[in-house]
Amino acid sequence: MKNSIKVGITQGDINGIGYEVIIKALADDRMLELCTPVVYGSPKVAAYHKKVLDFEEFNFHQVREAAEADYHRVNIVNCCDDNVRVELGKPGDLAGEAAYMALEQAVNDLKEGKIDVLVTAPINKETVQSDVFNFPGHTEFLAQQSEGAEPLMLLITDTIKVGVVTGHLPLKDVPAAITKELILKKLQILHHSLVQDFACTNPRIAVLGLNPHAGDNGVLGNEEAEVIQPALDKAFSQGITAMGPYAADGFFGSGQQYKFDAILAMYHDQGLAPFKALTFDTGVNFTAGLPFVRTSPGHGTAFDIAGQGIASEESFKQAIYKAIDIFRNRQTYKEISRNPLPKYEIKANGESDHVDLTKEQDTEF
Repeated sequence: MKNSIKVGITQGDINGIGYEVIIKALADDRMLELCTPVVYGSPKVAAYHKKVLDFEEFNFHQVREAAEADYHRVNIVNCCDDNVRVELGKPGDLAGEAAYMALEQAVNDLKEGKIDVLVTAPINKETVQSDVFNFPGHTEFLAQQSEGAEPLMLLITDTIKVGVVTGHLPLKDVPAAITKELILKKLQILHHSLVQDFACTNPRIAVLGLNPHAGDNGVLGNEEAEVIQPALDKAFSQGITAMGPYAADGFFGSGQQYKFDAILAMYHDQGLAPFKALTFDTGVNFTAGLPFVRTSPGHGTAFDIAGQGIASEESFKQAIYKAIDIFRNRQTYKEISRNPLPKYEIKANGESDHVDLTKEQDTEF
């Protein structure tokens, strides 16, 4: 099992359903056949949730760091202060701080190669805010940790993938943020992710309009003609098959979402509302465009049902499965993308030397 993929898992908000879905997902013995889980959190908090949920037979194996993880057990790394306290169903500053501490250590280990992928349990976007975390959510924080990488929020299942041009942004600010350049950039990221992360050949992307009925030929707005269509034309000139803009209501209502490899929505709720309505228990949030793999379940902290034992772990399981699949697809993509040419150069005297033919040569023909 030395080649087992190490899946780093952050505890999320300790007052929500994070530990419940983590424990339920990892209690499936088959999970250890797929990966080596490394939970970043608090053994004390984990023990509390185990007791509340009556999962006493399930055990975490405490390790000092990810490098010590046992391939045959569910490991946990302590990231929190001893004074951390659980208040089920209640947002709190201590819970927000604990969520950040787990996330910080997991991301550091991910960047150092101590874990292979990252799966994040839900956080409370209000209580996690501090001097060191001033972001609307995981996506923006991970982009900053990736030295300015361009992220794309992508919601995925086996049958549907929905990305958004603007993510955690107030609705009143969306129209000004929608530019031809931004749409083109998101299409480039989405196209590359479909090829690299999902092994999709010649992907087809549907692009939604900004306005109701995609503007109705200018009656309800001009963004479709003046901003979105020029971006689609530019993308097509770059070899990206992006079609639209489509009216969002009719698009999902007629089942067209299943006829494309992915959909690009203009703003958060335009894409996530229909996606979650169709796939709430199985949907996964994947951050495309990063140098590492990060997924999360498609739901939030669910304070209203915390500690009741009724939260479904299916989305969290799918987040783990998808992280593993994407990691493997990236490895395959790197392998097949390597230059297959041998590295030889014939000298004038007939002898040969090694030379990297993947680099540009000055030879003229």
